[in-house]
Amino acid sequence: MVGLAEELAEYERARADCHLTVDQLHDALFRPTPALFGHVAEVDGAVVGMALWFLNFSTWRGTHGIYLEDLYVRPSERGSGLGRALLTELARECVANGYARLEWAVLDWNASAIGFYRSLGAAPMDEWTVFRLTDKALHDLGSSD
Repeated sequence: MVGLAEELAEYERARADCHLTVDQLHDALFRPTPALFGHVAEVDGAVVGMALWFLNFSTWRGTHGIYLEDLYVRPSERGSGLGRALLTELARECVANGYARLEWAVLDWNASAIGFYRSLGAAPMDEWTVFRLTDKALHDLGSSD
């Protein structure tokens, strides 16, 4: 799955930002209390797609939800239904566990993904802006008194 994450980073024009290692991914997925969960899509025994996700919590709904960190299907398999199947599994996970939301982010320029998500009934959250602290800004804030 690390290779798929690297392919996704390349597709999203940010390959230099992807530093994921096999050990990091394995630890996140298989520690005694996992922080990350995943599903894979296979064709003829080869992994060609993935959905990596974690639980979030809605204070307004009073329950957990799923945040989809990464959804990726190799270009050669797109249009085959694998992306829909992965999202269907996550929706089933939500329904089975009483989770109120399945959420994710998509790059503004990724028109094909946006069209695909809309075809499933997903709606953009236009009134929200994502903020992120990383690198020096995160370190500076986390090191301040």
